[in-house]
Amino acid sequence: MARSAVKRQRSVSESLLSIVLALEAVLIFFALLTAFGLRSAEPGLAFGGGGALIVVLILAGRLVRYDWGVWLGWALQFVIIATGILLPLMYVIGAGFLALWIFCFVRGRQIDAEKAEYFRNNPPTPTEENTP
Repeated sequence: MARSAVKRQRSVSESLLSIVLALEAVLIFFALLTAFGLRSAEPGLAFGGGGALIVVLILAGRLVRYDWGVWLGWALQFVIIATGILLPLMYVIGAGFLALWIFCFVRGRQIDAEKAEYFRNNPPTPTEENTP
């Protein structure tokens, strides 16, 4: 007898923040290739450190459902800006991603609050609860 698993509903804030972290993982992939190509970093540092940062960014994208996961995301924003030590353009790119992170954090929380208010005032009927 197969049980159907009910999928957890992700908040808008969680979705937006995980998208930003995934985009940053792609950014770091290209940044590590650039650091290696420009010889800004030793191959071990470029591929080892960059690869580790990519893994942490991807894991953090799954953990933003928790408050401490969001704090981890905030810390990673500053780690990405700090990569400007190896590639100075990363200061600018990192600041741009920090601005995107802040926007998604604030706007995602606003949308989640509006959505909660809507469902408080308009509870779903029993037939609507079972539809996807």
